[in-house]
Amino acid sequence: MFNDIGPLELVALVILAVLVFGPDKLPKVIQDVSRFIRKVRDFSENAKADIRTELGPEFKDFEFEDLNPKTFVRKQLMDNDDLGLKEIRNGFDFRKEVSEVTDSVHGRESDRSAAGGSSSGGSSTGGSDLLRKRQDLDPGERPPFDADAT
Repeated sequence: MFNDIGPLELVALVILAVLVFGPDKLPKVIQDVSRFIRKVRDFSENAKADIRTELGPEFKDFEFEDLNPKTFVRKQLMDNDDLGLKEIRNGFDFRKEVSEVTDSVHGRESDRSAAGGSSSGGSSTGGSDLLRKRQDLDPGERPPFDADAT
């Protein structure tokens, strides 16, 4: 219940309680608070039991923690692979997709287009020849301007 309270904070709370209630009334206040917490826990457990009995035997495995949206999503989607998410996740190769896009932007044939028989160069795409770099320059010819290099 108090997992995130450190020892220094606990000492400060005890000192504050002694100053506010006094050393003579402090044991009575602690008893009253602990009795109140016990009653709230009992009320909560009784309410849970009543809800479970009213829902019937179909919901005997129902847990109230499942009502938390984060727990619900984790239980329904992450643990359960009925949707085939693992196959989709394993079948997608991000590096391969990026390299194919890069190759098509630069006018090179990717492995998939070469294997499929379709060619990115030729008469169907006239702009791809303009994007392709020439290997050597003619004598006296200046290299083409590259906006990305400047």
